[in-house]
Amino acid sequence: MQYIEPLAKLIAQFGKLPSVGQKTAARYAYALLNWSNEDIEQFADAIKELKEKVHFCSICGNYTEDDICDICKERKAETICVVTEPKDIKALEKIKGYTGVYHVLGGVISPMDGIGPEQLRIKELIARLTPEVKEVILATNPDVEGEATAMYLARIIKPLGIKVTRIARGLPEGSIIEFADENTLQRALSSRIEI
Repeated sequence: MQYIEPLAKLIAQFGKLPSVGQKTAARYAYALLNWSNEDIEQFADAIKELKEKVHFCSICGNYTEDDICDICKERKAETICVVTEPKDIKALEKIKGYTGVYHVLGGVISPMDGIGPEQLRIKELIARLTPEVKEVILATNPDVEGEATAMYLARIIKPLGIKVTRIARGLPEGSIIEFADENTLQRALSSRIEI
């Protein structure tokens, strides 16, 4: 079925979102046709504001409206939890049991996708490893790329005399941290093992 051009353009834009196929994108586009002009303007303004105001924390790489995120401002850096993406921080913060800071790599080592260590925020992590830091928790996803990234980081950090741990049980292989429930994340974080 051919869509009229404005509808086709919107469906194509929605189709760029993760896990949104052609049918879902079309449902979203048709739903917007029933919105009031005011609702459409608020939706468009929210998207513009997101791009204008949200950026990466200059220390950890988390999303923030300021130069430095609230976590980096308020917590001591004795423990650094290394995650793949900023959305992983949101998932880990749900458990309310972790009191350290974070470091966002911005991805994982994936030679198949042309991503090596130099494309990640590894240099920035190493620069943060001051004498104040006692432990680095590697909280990458338990898939092949996440494990490879964790092992790479462990080989770099351990010689510096800093304890390196890995989140452990509770997250099955191939799962994604963002979608894990709070109890599973709590067990994984509290059961981390030294590498």
